[in-house]
Amino acid sequence: MKQKFSRGGRPPKIEATAFRCSVNFTAAEKASLLTMQERSGVESLSAFIKMQLFGKPFKVFVVDENTRVFIDRLSAFNAQYRTIGVEYDEVVRMLRQNFNEKKAMKALYNLEKITVELVKLNREIVALAKDFDARWSQKSL
Repeated sequence: MKQKFSRGGRPPKIEATAFRCSVNFTAAEKASLLTMQERSGVESLSAFIKMQLFGKPFKVFVVDENTRVFIDRLSAFNAQYRTIGVEYDEVVRMLRQNFNEKKAMKALYNLEKITVELVKLNREIVALAKDFDARWSQKSL
């Protein structure tokens, strides 16, 4: 009867890498390699080089600062729209409870006109976002 003793530590890898290759670069080549690796989004330089050697596809995403600012502001607009929607429901509920029908209808008419303007503005924002995306977004290389 054999007993299994746990040796502890990290479990061995299924296919351990045992072979190493060395490549020499000039300063310009090294800078170019690091730039390509940063654009690809791969964390490890060795993984990036393996992907290049064995032809695995990779994507390069370039984040433009202006695009990030635009997306942040667009997200802020969406948050404001959600807030307006919640407050709109509360206003309608309060109008029904606290005012007679004639005054409530007049206030709702004014609120409806402002809401229509807000919808028009929202459509313009969506059109501008699509135009911005078509003009300025860079496709993956």
